[in-house]
Amino acid sequence: MRRGVNALIDSLLLQRGHLFHWTPVFLALGIGWYFSLRFEPPLWVLWTACALGVAGLLTCRRFGILAGPAACGLALVLIGLALAGARAHQVAGPLLTFRYYGPIEGRIVKIDRSASDALRLTLDQVVLERMAPKRTPLRVRVSLHGRTAFVPVPGAVVMTTGHLSAPNGPVEPGGFDFRRNAWFQRIGAVGYTRVPVVTLAPPGGALPVFAARMALSGHVRDALPGETGAFAAAIMTGDRSGIGQDTLQALRDSNLAHLLAISGLHMGLLAGFLFATLRLMFLMVPPLALRWPIKKFAALGALAGAAGYLVLSGGNIATERAFIMVAVALIAITLDRRALTLRAVAMAALLVLGLWPEALLGPGFQMSFAATTALVAVFAMMRNLPEGWRAPRWLAPVLALFLSSFVAGAATAPIGMAHFNQISHFGLVANLLSVPLMGLLVMPAAVVAALLMPFGLDWIGLWPMQLGLRWILWVAHAVAGADGSVGQVAAPVQPVLPLLASGALFVILWQGRARLFGAVPMIVAVVLWQQSARPLVLISEDGGLVGVMTAAGRALSRSSGAGFVAGNWLENDGDGVAQAQAAARWPRQDGQGIATYDLAEFRLVHVQGKRALKAFAGCDKDDIVVSSTPLAAPLPCLTFDPAKLSQTGATAMYAHPDGLRLRSVSDVTGHRLWHGAPKSPPKAQYVLIRPTSLP
Repeated sequence: MRRGVNALIDSLLLQRGHLFHWTPVFLALGIGWYFSLRFEPPLWVLWTACALGVAGLLTCRRFGILAGPAACGLALVLIGLALAGARAHQVAGPLLTFRYYGPIEGRIVKIDRSASDALRLTLDQVVLERMAPKRTPLRVRVSLHGRTAFVPVPGAVVMTTGHLSAPNGPVEPGGFDFRRNAWFQRIGAVGYTRVPVVTLAPPGGALPVFAARMALSGHVRDALPGETGAFAAAIMTGDRSGIGQDTLQALRDSNLAHLLAISGLHMGLLAGFLFATLRLMFLMVPPLALRWPIKKFAALGALAGAAGYLVLSGGNIATERAFIMVAVALIAITLDRRALTLRAVAMAALLVLGLWPEALLGPGFQMSFAATTALVAVFAMMRNLPEGWRAPRWLAPVLALFLSSFVAGAATAPIGMAHFNQISHFGLVANLLSVPLMGLLVMPAAVVAALLMPFGLDWIGLWPMQLGLRWILWVAHAVAGADGSVGQVAAPVQPVLPLLASGALFVILWQGRARLFGAVPMIVAVVLWQQSARPLVLISEDGGLVGVMTAAGRALSRSSGAGFVAGNWLENDGDGVAQAQAAARWPRQDGQGIATYDLAEFRLVHVQGKRALKAFAGCDKDDIVVSSTPLAAPLPCLTFDPAKLSQTGATAMYAHPDGLRLRSVSDVTGHRLWHGAPKSPPKAQYVLIRPTSLP
């Protein structure tokens, strides 16, 4: 016993100087704890957690070598819980609780495109007919369907007539929660319009940065027409509204979509180019180079340029996160510290999680910090290699490029597969052919174009930038079009990513041979992923679509309609077919809107629409009926209709030796702030349905 305690103390002593690396990990545990709760913790709980956490941080050093780190870790977990809760309350706003049709008025604060390639406006200062300001959502998002010649102007007050409803919840239990995502964007309603949009008032100087961004985006797209110009505008301003869906899909399939979003790569390339250029310019002035710390001046200049890029690109969370990481590195240079260390990465992660705790759940945060942490760890290890193990100088740049692409790809691949359900088999090749050109040509040319634009000479930078982007787009389409370029991956169960992350972090951050134990949770995660069972039956939250898992893949009850839900189900299954192909797997369609599927002990019936409901002949006790319209009278079988599903959300059924296990979205998510008004306490997560025992 004593020998074990001494070994533990020796192991902890070995961590001295490296414990700070763990601070964002424990803070993230607290944030994850908050989001995993199925009930909203009262404010007094959050205040208590904050007070105990702060007190624990102030006193944890007094607990000794064994209890001290544990006390600090527990304190950070409590602070993470409090931070996430505080952020959720900070962004709180009214949610639309019914389906609204009528006039919609608001100011344009964001312009983008929906998944269906429709122009989409986000409005604030919202006015809805016969709705008090206290009940009106702070922001609404409206997609413009149908043909329209409307050209949105940033900051303009517009009006249209459209449909609005509350943001949708997950399309299946355990799926991505779109409602929670909208909550942290302060979007209380989403919808669409098919009528023209009318401008009520010009911007009048409102939102000048947004207006300048969109003006720059329009100028770039006019100078470089087509997809190349839209790509250039996205890189320079963050405006992706001009990029077509085919280009977006090609970039995703070739694993080059990260070149489109302004993230750590763009911010790092820009800051690196500015730093090198400024330092070279200062070196060309001998009195300045000999008397002043030009390296620090160059770092400060690069920091100012990165801040300008942050403002110019719109300052979304991904870009702000990238700026923080770059700023930490540049400030480290001014303080004569090493720029790229695990301590710098930990500091950046702390700042990001402190400002936006909800970022922890997004693939952007997970992938960027996974790549950065892995790259810093691997290159730090390479610095410590014996002289004989190092590559020749002429080979070092090529090896560094290949290794960085490989390490970053390997670190982010599991996260990308878990979130997007696909893997690009040729992504490494595409990145090796594209990323160097991005750093050597595209980003420097973009900086030159931005600096010369006030003088009308931006073509000097835009021309070489166009050449580089054309090459990248060609690579994306060529790789995406190759046979077997994309593999489909089924969605894992929820513990998989946390287990993978905890194991990888233990391997990287822990000092000593015990770090090898980090492989254990990673192996467990891989086994769980391989054994993850998809639901036998899925029912959408409005009853408009039903899917049954068959030997050939999921069979869908409809060949069209509910396309967003159908696409997500098939992606989560790891099935790459279209909705019409999945609908062809459904064996029995009567042509009147009634689809029937015979399960082992049950008969599943999907009644689609009012006409089908009139033609529906009823059900037996062991039938399961799903209706897309409200049922007027109770039936002797288990039923799901919009009224019931509005309380439970989308529902899944799993095969069980004694029948079927039912699990709904509300069983998983519980009732949180972003679900609207408080409801009854969460119930059990699973309900077992046995044959001949249905209500």
